[in-house]
Amino acid sequence: MLGLDVCEAGGQLLELLWLALCYRDIMADKEGVTLSLEEEEEDADVALAYKTPEKKSLQEIQELDPGDESLRKYKQALLGAIPAAVDASVPNVQVTKLTLMCEQAPGPITMDLTGDLEELRGRAFVLKEGVDYRVKVSFKVRR
Repeated sequence: MLGLDVCEAGGQLLELLWLALCYRDIMADKEGVTLSLEEEEEDADVALAYKTPEKKSLQEIQELDPGDESLRKYKQALLGAIPAAVDASVPNVQVTKLTLMCEQAPGPITMDLTGDLEELRGRAFVLKEGVDYRVKVSFKVRR
């Protein structure tokens, strides 16, 4: 009809839509007309019709599609093996070691926090006033 094939017509249509959406605000500013907040939200809702899925735990994701062996292997490669039972009494972040470092001191002061904490309470050290110290905290994060 016009000598255009389907791809060219589709490309031109997409370009017109893009121009209409992108330059809508510029044209509205030139004319002194501004869109209301409700109109902008409606336009955003139409343009972004994506709805986020509900949150699921790793256990629930692993249990989906139990019959599909390749999907199970893929999930295990991405998510890793899930422990059988998660101990809720253990915190998600565990501080394992504290180290005080100072340039004037002969060496760093290290406190191992994985063992008995009662030993550390009995051990005292002195921090002098006016000396710069750096603290290094080593920790481990659970899933």
